[in-house]
Amino acid sequence: MAGSSSGSGDLLKPALAMVSFQVVFAGLNIFYKLAVSDGMDLRVLVAYRYLFASAFLAPLAYFVERRSRTKLTWRVLGLSFVCGLTGGSVAQNLYIAGMKLTTATFATATTNLLPAVTFLLALAFRYEKLAIRTSSGQAKVAGTLLGIGGAMLLTFYKGVDVTPWHSHINLIAADNGGGSRSHPTTNYAMGSLLCIISCFFYALWIIIQAKLSVEYPFHYTSTALMCVMTTLQSSAFALCFDRDAAQWRLRFDIRLLAVVYAGVMASGVMLVVMSWCVKKRGPLFVSVFNPLMLLVVAVLGSLLLGEKLHLGTALGAVLIVAGLYTVLWGKGREAGATAEAPRVSELPTTVHDDDKRVDGVATPAPPRLLAANTI
Repeated sequence: MAGSSSGSGDLLKPALAMVSFQVVFAGLNIFYKLAVSDGMDLRVLVAYRYLFASAFLAPLAYFVERRSRTKLTWRVLGLSFVCGLTGGSVAQNLYIAGMKLTTATFATATTNLLPAVTFLLALAFRYEKLAIRTSSGQAKVAGTLLGIGGAMLLTFYKGVDVTPWHSHINLIAADNGGGSRSHPTTNYAMGSLLCIISCFFYALWIIIQAKLSVEYPFHYTSTALMCVMTTLQSSAFALCFDRDAAQWRLRFDIRLLAVVYAGVMASGVMLVVMSWCVKKRGPLFVSVFNPLMLLVVAVLGSLLLGEKLHLGTALGAVLIVAGLYTVLWGKGREAGATAEAPRVSELPTTVHDDDKRVDGVATPAPPRLLAANTI
């Protein structure tokens, strides 16, 4: 009985951890929308997010990896700079700009395109093989096409209002107070384009990050380095466009809450949670929880921001999520076949330090699919 309860606890804890991870990131999207609607420059928002993230992660990386960490090289610093540029500065600015022109639910739906876009870029860089004659290869192609179809539907079809409930609470309107600030402009075509381009840079970051993790396998230190690089890049970018001191001044209001929440909770605490879940259950387990964030954002957006869910958004999100799971199923089949191959040939296997154990089987650690959400 004790062994059974311990086993169920081992299964339940990672699941609860990933649910909390998705809820925190759903809250991040709500805070983003509130801060931008309050008039905060999105470039300043990104700079402050990574400033707080760096302040949280740098001491953590020092104490956790101080004994095992090797010396930094110029190549590692260069890769960290490129990772910070693609996955942090560019991707985050594009994503928040896309959210500003659409809704939090709409922008969140596009993030589920990430595995499909990553697959296409991995094909281009020859990290992946198409293997169209295998079921796993066909699933990855079909999932990619489903995701692209869902993105097209999100972009070009709005449809009728299908919100299951209508709340009278609208924190954006309450924050504006009906005063001088104008209602946020909506442009779904441009907003969706910005969000999709953001996914492209996230995917590019994952591929570069995979190379960085091989050359410098110290997760906390490399992530702290990327956050520091992103802070410098995004601060310089923001100062080029907005030197108004009022935009940079933080008071105890929604802007301060947004940047502290984004930097400490999303890029800090949840990074540790996700790393623990990857270690316990593997990257595929972490990936399957991603659509949960879309559901939470849709509910919170409707209840707190007065957002409406339209038929095109709902159908497009369903197609994108279906594409996500199809790609993940293909990746799972492919990983299973790779793990079984040594057994058939009865060849000895060697488990390296950077490999992951998933259900007792040693498999090479692939690029972290959801790491783009944590930086």
